[in-house]
Amino acid sequence: MTRIPTLLMVSLLSAGAAFAQTAPPTQESISKVMNRVYAYLKTAAPLRPINGDTGAAVSLLDMPRNVALERTAVRINTYESGLTYAGLLLATKYTGDVRYYAHVNTRLAGLAVMAVHMRAAYPTATYDTYPSSVSGNIYSLRQMLFPQSLGDSGSMCAAMIKAQRNGIARLRPWIDNYANWVSTRQFRLPDGTFARNTPMPNSVWLDDLYVSVPCLAQMGTLTGDRRYFDDAAKQILQFHSRMFVPEKNLWMHGWIQEMSPHPAFHWARANGWALMATAELLSVLPKDHPDRTRLLDIFKSHAAGLRQVQAPSGLWHQLLDRPDSYEETSSSGMYVFALARGINLGLLNRTTYAPVVLRGWNGLTTKVNSIGQVEDTCIGTSLGWDDTYYLNRPTDVNATLGYGPVFLAGAELIFLLQMHPEIGTT
Repeated sequence: MTRIPTLLMVSLLSAGAAFAQTAPPTQESISKVMNRVYAYLKTAAPLRPINGDTGAAVSLLDMPRNVALERTAVRINTYESGLTYAGLLLATKYTGDVRYYAHVNTRLAGLAVMAVHMRAAYPTATYDTYPSSVSGNIYSLRQMLFPQSLGDSGSMCAAMIKAQRNGIARLRPWIDNYANWVSTRQFRLPDGTFARNTPMPNSVWLDDLYVSVPCLAQMGTLTGDRRYFDDAAKQILQFHSRMFVPEKNLWMHGWIQEMSPHPAFHWARANGWALMATAELLSVLPKDHPDRTRLLDIFKSHAAGLRQVQAPSGLWHQLLDRPDSYEETSSSGMYVFALARGINLGLLNRTTYAPVVLRGWNGLTTKVNSIGQVEDTCIGTSLGWDDTYYLNRPTDVNATLGYGPVFLAGAELIFLLQMHPEIGTT
């Protein structure tokens, strides 16, 4: 019979969880899962340039004036894609598997070449005058050239900076283009907090922490300009003052300036965005930054809240405080990554949180099917005003949000096992 590691067993007993004994993850078993997901993405998310007017396939070496992307099962130029590229780059770092790097290089370098071509072909174009396609099966590069939101810009910006740092060339113009939107053009409340005017005016979405803070943090590292770090820290602190529920140590999904009281729905993926954004910032924030201690306290409190609501399977529920809601995959991967990162940075106690991430990874593996699709990922979700909205959100294997977290979680857990092999012994 397989023995469960002491740390894992203590966690299970303390939680009173019913748990079928499962072998603890190893570096090899984690890599096998990531390889299966990679094999699916290789075919589901290719770079396929096409003629934007006719839909015919073209080469990057011979592009028509209007070049676009063929519709694929998994998109390659969205905020979800940025999450996936960041995960693949991290997986390359800790596994040495150059296929992951090649996947990122082909797509980001290709997108950069296409964007340069389109900018030259339509030098006076704006977002409104950018060429439209003749078919709904075509993706244009409109959002890359003319971002209109944090979702268009922040996640891809952060991924591109990480890619450039790893030798992928010709990305800087698009990094600066994305970062400019985040820093200077995104709508903000009077105190500087990022906000939206949909579905209601002055809406603060927790999702926006991830599509802003990692970009700002990476720009701070790239440029040495501490104002980026200051803005990133301010966003987390000001979101926290409005949206963190200390009684549960969890975040609410949305906050509307003119609304009182604010309904507190602890949507899992929104909490994942917040936890990852904080972990990403703490990973690069200068040690002497005046807000570092407060940010660390927020991160630790959130981690404690998530530890309390982890399901016996190792996963987390769609509504974190509702065990009757389904177990959601993308958020679970986000938590495993960010908590493992916290351990690896020495921010979280290893004895307390290693069992959480080990169980979390084992839960995640049950959601990767035989062909590498990630199951039970909630599709894109707006702000909801009652729990039924969140409880009834469907899942989809091509909800791209599920893929990046598998690579992020797996890579960070591999590093944890490299640093502390004793936590995975049988």
